[in-house]
Amino acid sequence: MTTWLPGWLTTPPGSDDLVLAITGNSVVRSEGHWLVRWQEVESFAITGCAPVSLGQWGGEPLYVVELDADRLPETVEIIPLRDAILIMEDAPAEMLGTGFQVWQWWRDHRYCGRCGDVTGLHPLERAKWCEACGIPWYPRVAPCVIVVIRRENRMLLARSSRVKRHFYSLIAGFVEPGESLEQAVVREVKEETGLDVTNIRYRSSQPWPFPHQLMVGFFADYRSGDLVLQEDELADADWYGPEDLPPIPPATTIAGRLIRDMARELSQQREDQ
Repeated sequence: MTTWLPGWLTTPPGSDDLVLAITGNSVVRSEGHWLVRWQEVESFAITGCAPVSLGQWGGEPLYVVELDADRLPETVEIIPLRDAILIMEDAPAEMLGTGFQVWQWWRDHRYCGRCGDVTGLHPLERAKWCEACGIPWYPRVAPCVIVVIRRENRMLLARSSRVKRHFYSLIAGFVEPGESLEQAVVREVKEETGLDVTNIRYRSSQPWPFPHQLMVGFFADYRSGDLVLQEDELADADWYGPEDLPPIPPATTIAGRLIRDMARELSQQREDQ
């Protein structure tokens, strides 16, 4: 497996350096390869958009750049980022996610959010720098909680009213200012389901580039309440055992992994009884 090492350079790419080519919210793949050489796509880059450093791929410098979709040859593949991460097993999901998040940060901070001046590069770290204000602008990361709620030998799974894919997934939401992660779990569960939870325990996390979340996963136990769904968030929800799971997200997602982890825990405890 090729080694992916996140990093930061202020120097532009050489003609033979690797680039992750994107257009809009999609990856540009050429001849089945997720990365291309800068000299192969330089002529298709959007005017004024220079490649941005991502780190190293297999020991080689790696950059991300946006290409003009109207000028791309018909021989390339345009793959939506969400499809690449959810469906394509050979996709380097972590690297793709980092690339899209870094590019969005770069695009959104070309000007200082305080004074409006053009930003430059910070000399020491991954940040845009406003000389007039003397402040850095770092890539944005939005923390979100996502939780499996257990009630005896079953878990709560819900289907979103917004997402078209017919997955049953988990309760999730953004952390608000002044909240701890655990407080966010309690609030989001109450808002979306009407339930109260207890025994909240951390499990794992995953960067999620839609557009810049850090998903923080928890297990929690049902304490009280009846299901009352927030209809603009959830279309359906119910309690499921490990033997009767509905369609769930793939294991490339934190939701899919948390559900599978809970299913194994429930199955093991049932065997031990």
